[in-house]
Formats: sequence, structure tokens, C-alpha cells
Amino acid sequence: MPTLLITGANRGIGLEFTRQYAASGWDIIACCRAPQEAEALRAIGGRVSVEKLDVTDYAAVDALAAKLGSRPIDLLINNAGIYGTRNPALSIGDPGEYLRVLQVNAVAPMKVTLSLLPNLKAAKTAKIATLSSRMGSIGLGAGGSYVYRTSKAAINAAMHNLALDLQSSGITCILLHPGWVKTDMGGQGADITTQQSVTGLKAVIDGASLSDTGKFFNYDGSEFPW
Repeated sequence: MPTLLITGANRGIGLEFTRQYAASGWDIIACCRAPQEAEALRAIGGRVSVEKLDVTDYAAVDALAAKLGSRPIDLLINNAGIYGTRNPALSIGDPGEYLRVLQVNAVAPMKVTLSLLPNLKAAKTAKIATLSSRMGSIGLGAGGSYVYRTSKAAINAAMHNLALDLQSSGITCILLHPGWVKTDMGGQGADITTQQSVTGLKAVIDGASLSDTGKFFNYDGSEFPW
């Protein structure tokens, strides 16, 4: 069976990804900060192993990679992310909070991906899917939300360039916008449910090939400008 490793697996989009890939028979390494509190995640059962991981604890990321050894990973989903404080226009709020959002949304996915690169290369046709947001698109920019927009634009740029570097290895690397989803971040006034979002995202991931590497997709399969 193929193996998925996903971060931020204990709630929202990450939890739904875990449910849907588990239902498809995948082996899943589901990572979250507090496994002992992740009742819904642990209740999925099946071929799901839950690993404690704070993606900003870089020593812990390396320790997880060491624990996995040479185990192939067919799909890495960088899902963990935060919005940060919602500041008004013409404000970034606390610069320390700005750096924290950048650390979680832009630095950590790169660290996780590069630490697991030997495992991805050990798979025959590995894929890396990173959850971004249309708010990270410079072309679609609408002003405001500087902190979150900056963090997503940063990970878009990093993963786009990583895709170019990994193309010769046969690894497909894509970025994904999940839509406006009814989660803790999106709120209950959002457009779609986690099930609707992940059903679309999973179809995009499953259908992605090396010819798509470096692209930025909406959950419905349409492509976003950078």
C-alpha cells in the first residue's frame, strides 16, 4: 500500500484528508502536536499511525525522519498552518507574531519536505502537496491581511522553485488552495465543508503528474496565477 505523511492531521482539512486516504486503503503517518488530545484522529483507526510533531520544532522533524529510516513516502501533504492575528489594514500588529506565522506557514513546510526528501526519493513516483491559499497569489491580491498573504506567497515561491529542482528526481510538487472552508480558521460562514474541499483536493493530487509540477491549483482543479 502507498504511504501518506500529513502534518496538522488532527482537525479540519488535515483530519478529512486522513479520513479520505484511510478509506482509500493508504498507510498514513498522521502528524499533530498533541496526539493525546486528537480523539477524532485516533478514532479513524485502520492503517493510521499518529505521530507527535510540532513542525516548528526542527529537531523533532529530524527525529521523525530518523525514525522513519528508509521507509518510502509516496505522498507528503504539508497541511499544518496558521492565520495569526487578524490585523486591520495598514497594520502588521506584533512583528514577533508576523515572524511566527512565517515560521509555521513558510519555513516549516520546507524543513519538513527537505528532511523527508530521502523517503520521497525512495518511492517510485512521489508527490508533495502543500496547502497554500489564493491569498498568497500576488496576481489576485486584494490588499490587507499582510501577514498571512506574505507567508503564503513565501511558501508558494519556495515550493515552486523546489519543484524545478526535484523535477529530475521524478517528484511532483504542487500547491493547493482549499477554498473558503468551514474550519476553525475559515469560520462557519465559509463556502464549503471540509469534505467538499478535500474531495476536490484529493482528486487534484491523485491526478497530478510530473507535467503539473510547480503549479498552483484550486480545489476544483483550476489553476491560479502566482
